[in-house]
Amino acid sequence: MKLATFNIRGRTSIGKVIADHIVDLPARDAAIPSTMLALLQAGPDAMARVRKVEATPGTVYPLAAVRLLAPVPNPSKYLAIGMNYRKHVEEALRHGMKVPDTQIWFNKQVSCINGPYDAVHLPKVSSQLDYEVELGVVIGQRCRHVTREQARSVIAGYTVCNDVTVRDWQMRSPTMTIGKSFDTTGPCGPWLVTDDEIADPHDLPMRLLVNGELRQSESTSGMVYDIYDQIAYLSTVMTLEPGDLIATGTPSGVGVAMSPQVFLKIGDVVRAEIDGIGFIENKVLAEPNLNYTFGELHARQ
Repeated sequence: MKLATFNIRGRTSIGKVIADHIVDLPARDAAIPSTMLALLQAGPDAMARVRKVEATPGTVYPLAAVRLLAPVPNPSKYLAIGMNYRKHVEEALRHGMKVPDTQIWFNKQVSCINGPYDAVHLPKVSSQLDYEVELGVVIGQRCRHVTREQARSVIAGYTVCNDVTVRDWQMRSPTMTIGKSFDTTGPCGPWLVTDDEIADPHDLPMRLLVNGELRQSESTSGMVYDIYDQIAYLSTVMTLEPGDLIATGTPSGVGVAMSPQVFLKIGDVVRAEIDGIGFIENKVLAEPNLNYTFGELHARQ
């Protein structure tokens, strides 16, 4: 199944994508939760209800008529692994970067999460905005100390991520979190493809294009640590919750590793795509000139 969070006429709901239409799940069956996070938290019985839902008049919209949002707009955690593709490691070594000999993880603060077709802002404080296509894994059940053999059973599904990075701010902190967490730098989507739809998540070609120019192209088979190793490693440290998002690494071809370096600029259109899942596409715009609280902004409106 393809499950999406969407907005239509100012109302947000979740839906099942069938061909070029989306079924409004809570409108079709009131027992189905109204948010993706609540659906994942509700467990297998709720998901079974979703599988039975069929399109009926009054609960179906053309995809072109809705605005797709991030599949899970409010996960408790957004975790991402660095240097996890062999060619990307080789790329980093050529540029004199230190390459870790273990899994290296950082947080993207969840406030960075952005819709699959929404604008990404070029921060006023930087000109070093970069792209990173990644396969996103969404956790489907609460778990801890998951073995590699158990790991696939805790996966709800997959999505496309662009781990947009503000490189100079990334380099200011050894944790990388600051440069990874600017508002709008976490576009993902366009939906959640459930695990049963993907025969092998380690055999998915993925690409990233800027203004139609191919910048990144590789299969998920190029990972150093595969998805199951990642889940086992993370769950050794922390409890993973339904809806948690894991970005599984980016291949070679990032702008910071080019010679000369090439960063995103205002007006660029960035398309990240993964076979079997779909694509997201985001235009780079200047960061709005906001210098007041959102409460003040609401009052002015």
